[in-house]
This record gives sequence, structure tokens and C-alpha cells, in this order.
Amino acid sequence: MPEFFSRASPILSIQDLSCSYVSRSFGLLGKREIKPVLSHINMDIAFGGIFGLTGESGCGKSTLARCILGLIDYEGEIVIDGQKREERGPLSHRLQLARKVQMVFQDSGASLNPAKRIGWLMEEALRIHRIGSPPERERKTDDMLVRVGLDPSYKKRRVNELSSGQKQRVCVGRALLLEPKLLIADEAISSLDVSVGAQILNLFRELHNDLGLSILFISHNTDAAEYLCDSIAVMEDGRIAAYGAPTGPA
Repeated sequence: MPEFFSRASPILSIQDLSCSYVSRSFGLLGKREIKPVLSHINMDIAFGGIFGLTGESGCGKSTLARCILGLIDYEGEIVIDGQKREERGPLSHRLQLARKVQMVFQDSGASLNPAKRIGWLMEEALRIHRIGSPPERERKTDDMLVRVGLDPSYKKRRVNELSSGQKQRVCVGRALLLEPKLLIADEAISSLDVSVGAQILNLFRELHNDLGLSILFISHNTDAAEYLCDSIAVMEDGRIAAYGAPTGPA
């Protein structure tokens, strides 16, 4: 592995990770098929690093993100901030890891319940983890809305009142309320127009600089990865095909 990946202890270490999907069987004589998706992935992300993962659609990038979050089964080892992820560990263990790694999804609209107001959606994770009193949670929400470029008045709005960029800012802020060590951005700008996408990239950079946040930036857009990231891996057919550093200014 290149030298620049080992300058600090990793916030995320993935060792020999593989993952397969099992298809449904159809009819009495139908057979289930096993389709390998990820094959022997090895990858480290240093504390405070912005790691880019690129590759064509369908190569396994999002599947890897879901393995890191513990949403799907896998073989191999995932260690987050020195703590090994156990696929079927106790609830307390999973909640502890959930506070260390959070994700921003591609479709911000689908990530937000349209029946709820933004304030309720932002505070949801704090309530689940029993963090703070109601006034404290409201204050944290206000501060986070400002940090991601909105303002406290957005608490009273509903999802359909927001633009696509504003929705994504809400999703970023909601993910950061648990103060994670690692933020996974999975195709977070692919559904946005160019100018709004550039604003979200700059937001990630500001959060990285201000909070010392480690980021796994997943995108098929190599230009965006080179702009934002300090190290990049290219995935092909479920494998890491190449590692490198951005060729342009970071």
C-alpha cells in the first residue's frame, strides 16, 4: 500500500473483505445463485484524511459503504477507530459504532421523511441515542444548521419546501449531529447540478478543515474526487484496481 496511506493510525481499516449477493429462487426447482460483489478488499483511511473511492457504476462502491455501516453481511474484518465491527454484535456495540461513522446518501429526498419537519428529522438521531435534553437538542440543531450553511428557521420547514442542495445540506448536518469520526459520502453530488454540487464539495472541505473530520468520498466523478481528496482508490469489478494521489490541486 502506498506510503501516504500510513502517515497516521487509520480511522478505518478494511482487511480482506469480500461480499456476495444471493439471488431469490423461483419455483419449486429454482436455485439460488451466489453473485460475488466484493473480492478481497484491503483499504485504510487515516485520521483526518479525505479518501476518494471511484469507479464505474455497479463496481461495488456503495456495497462497500454498506458493509462499513454494518447494513449487509460480509467476510473479512472492518475496524473503525480501533474497534472491530461485529456483524451480529450486541445493540450497545452497534450503537457505539453508529456514533463513530455516519453516511450521506445519494438521494437526499428519499433519506428524509416528507411527513416530518426538518427540526424533527435533525433531532431524531439525538433522541435515539438519548443525547441531551430537548432544549439542548434544539440548540445543537440550530448550531448545526448554521454550520452547514442554512439557518435555524429551516427547522420549521418540510422536505418539499427545500431545494435539492438544501436537502443535502440537511442530510450532512443530520449525519454530523452525532459527532462521528468518519463521514461516508456516497455519490452525494451525483443528483445535483454542477454549481450546487461544487457548493457541497466546498462544504465537505470546510467541515474537514474545521472539525478534523475524516471523509470517505464515493463517486464515479473522478474530477470531483481529485478536487476534494488527498488520496484515491479506483475500484473495478469488486476489487481495488489502483491507488494514487490526485494529479490536480487539492
